[in-house]
Amino acid sequence: MKVIVFGATGTIGQKLVEQGLEAGHEVTAFCRNANKLLNQQRANLHTIEGDVFNLADVTRAMEGQEAVCIVLGSGKKRTGVVRSQGTKNIIDAMKSAGISRLICQTTLGAGDSNANLNFFWKNVMFGWFLKEVFIDHELQEQFVRKSGLDWTIVRPGAFTDGAKTGQYREGFAPTDRTVSLKISRADVAHFILNELSASRYLHKTPGLSY
Repeated sequence: MKVIVFGATGTIGQKLVEQGLEAGHEVTAFCRNANKLLNQQRANLHTIEGDVFNLADVTRAMEGQEAVCIVLGSGKKRTGVVRSQGTKNIIDAMKSAGISRLICQTTLGAGDSNANLNFFWKNVMFGWFLKEVFIDHELQEQFVRKSGLDWTIVRPGAFTDGAKTGQYREGFAPTDRTVSLKISRADVAHFILNELSASRYLHKTPGLSY
């Protein structure tokens, strides 16, 4: 499958690109600085430098793609609207190019999954420390839900640097308080790639956690 990854140099994006290539996909990595992308000289890997705030850049990158993965982040900043506004541009570009399949990574706690969170994550992290990041994710989800595309919103717990295990909980009830609220970046990428092929969660918002 020809798939483009937005946020390809981020901590999830790097895993997604690597695993996508290993799975035999033709991967396009969209990023602001291609020099940050690991292992650039790989068969079936294409890089496009651009800015998700620039609709022309995003539209140009869509040519020939079959599916889109959004794993945008804001780097070390805890402010900004890169996820929501970048996603809005990506959706507009997808519609112009006639691409329908979209997988967008947000966060566990968004929407109805807020009930999955414990006091610390609900009130301290997303209620204060990462409040603007959380608001950006909420708006991002709104754009995806209203897009009319074949979307899946993936909501992972807090990221760890663990290995890819393929053993995690997915699609649990939004009121389930037994999940650990943690998952490795490698397993997030694993789930996204599986969903690209299976489409088990079309128009759904599965949570991911151990």
